Amino acid sequence: MRRLGKGLATAAVGLVCVFLMLRWLERHLIYVPSRQLEASGAALNRSFEDVFLTTGDGVGLNGWFFPATAGSRRAHVVILLLHGNGGNISHRLDYYVLWLELGVSVFALDYRGYGRSEGVPTEAGTYLDAEAARVWLTGKGFAPPHIIALGESLGGGVASELAVKGGVGGLVLQSSFTRIRDLGAELYPWLLPVRWLARTHYDTLERLPRLQCPVLILHSRDDTLIRFRHAERNFAAAREPKMLWEIRGDHNTTLDADPAAYRQGLEQFLVRHFDVPAP
Repeated sequence: MRRLGKGLATAAVGLVCVFLMLRWLERHLIYVPSRQLEASGAALNRSFEDVFLTTGDGVGLNGWFFPATAGSRRAHVVILLLHGNGGNISHRLDYYVLWLELGVSVFALDYRGYGRSEGVPTEAGTYLDAEAARVWLTGKGFAPPHIIALGESLGGGVASELAVKGGVGGLVLQSSFTRIRDLGAELYPWLLPVRWLARTHYDTLERLPRLQCPVLILHSRDDTLIRFRHAERNFAAAREPKMLWEIRGDHNTTLDADPAAYRQGLEQFLVRHFDVPAP
């Protein structure tokens, strides 16, 4: 009996160690922040604001705001970028250029733990970060129906949560997934407990049927990280009005592969839902 008790205790310790390892692994696979800014917003050679704001739980965040080109007919519209799990806002300058060419304003936010934002990233924390950015934009004068939450990859899970709470006028899911546990099971099939032990959810698939705002899903069939089937499932779950627009390239090479296709999808979305009708 003593030997049995010792064996059970050893097994229990082993299970605890496995559980803690999985927690550590989950966190470090989902969030891959970079603290180093590789460029400044000034690199676009246009007016921009280096923004510092505070979340509801007291975390200081940094972002860049680029106002629309003076006189633009879409100056009332702003794209709020909720970026993917890697890097920071300085790694997405090409996207800002393209979006600004569409005549909208752009606000790119670094989650807590990314770039010059304070704190450590968590799922709940990223939701608070997105809400703080939305509040900042309304304080800047943007009406909620004119705020487009654009979630890139992991950011799709953040943007969908912001959209389901209301306060935005549109949701764009760019190369994003259905939910973390589905993606984890695909990427790490050898890690059997991932579906049952994952504590991070980012469950866009569950939220889409509850959204009232227009939804645009941008995805490439050549995406080898987040497969096109995620886009198809998200599109099927979303309510009208919705668009599924195929872009080109792998997960991180969309603008290198076919910037025109990417731009055309966003242009159509803006025309349908955000352009002010001519008097």
